[in-house]
Amino acid sequence: MSLRNLLPLFLMLILSLPVLAQDNETVVVVTHDSFAISEDVLLQFEDETGITVEILRSGDAGQMVNQSILSKNNPLGDVLYGVDNTFLSRALDADIFVPYESPALEFVAEDLQLDDQYRVTPIDFGDVCLNYDVAYFADNGLDLPESLADLAESDYADLLVVENPATSSPGLAFMLATIAEFGTEGDYTFLEYWDELRENGVLVVDGWSEAYYGEFSAPGRDTGTRPLVVSYASSPPVEVYFSDPAPEEAVTGAIVADNMCFRQIEFVGVLDGANNIDGAQQFVDFMLSKTFQEDIPLNMFVFPVLEDAELPEVFVEFVAIPENPAIVDYELIDENREEWIQSWTEVMLR
Repeated sequence: MSLRNLLPLFLMLILSLPVLAQDNETVVVVTHDSFAISEDVLLQFEDETGITVEILRSGDAGQMVNQSILSKNNPLGDVLYGVDNTFLSRALDADIFVPYESPALEFVAEDLQLDDQYRVTPIDFGDVCLNYDVAYFADNGLDLPESLADLAESDYADLLVVENPATSSPGLAFMLATIAEFGTEGDYTFLEYWDELRENGVLVVDGWSEAYYGEFSAPGRDTGTRPLVVSYASSPPVEVYFSDPAPEEAVTGAIVADNMCFRQIEFVGVLDGANNIDGAQQFVDFMLSKTFQEDIPLNMFVFPVLEDAELPEVFVEFVAIPENPAIVDYELIDENREEWIQSWTEVMLR
């Protein structure tokens, strides 16, 4: 058969191949189930860029990262938002991101920028801290604990409820705070500390909702008896924000003494193999804009990373941000997370 006769067959073969054209009109944001932002904020991005935003929720942060790793050769979207420092190393080691240094990073504190290769960009942070029932401590003349070690003292027997680190993000964060404080080696480790908490009557439940709304004794809870709970530094202003009528004084507080809170930082990254790289980069920039950053607190109840972003009044009045949160290197977390959880489980749930 001559080359001339083969030409039609060759053209038919080319035309039958899938079209791999880049979609520049849509950016798909893969995120966790807790993602929330005002509709008019997303519409502003769409109006300014002509790019439509599609949100793909993929379970909790751990599930989202695992799905993105499994689909790295055929990514679920263009941007992944919501990986935090407890899962960051897993995502980076899997090479699911391509580097992108947003110009807006110059307005973000350096201690929030954990990846010097710019594969991920910090967007928000939240501090997991002990929350307390203000009325209980006032009525009983009891001082607030000033350190994690205080919680093992008899004054706080049967007062604390925590979440299981194997099933709860704040539970994991609080366990990491105890690791930062007491370490994993030596005469007194975090496991010895947790054993003392167990002897002191700490209650362990599976998740945050069960702890905060079921066991915590803050006003409005019908069954809660525990005046100390592992929650967030942002929980007290949220209590005020959703109360009707709003109280003049906060009914709960957060304990933000040195090394008693663990800071969770959430990141966004452009996925390797994204259909719309340019649109993904534009969306990263937009997430660091004042418009997006100032919309974060009353939607996801965490703090913006942009240093000049204004907080809503309820946050300004009722929030406390720890100056010295506990720190555990994200690579160390990834290397030891499962072993630490297993050791904790053997001590606490035996």
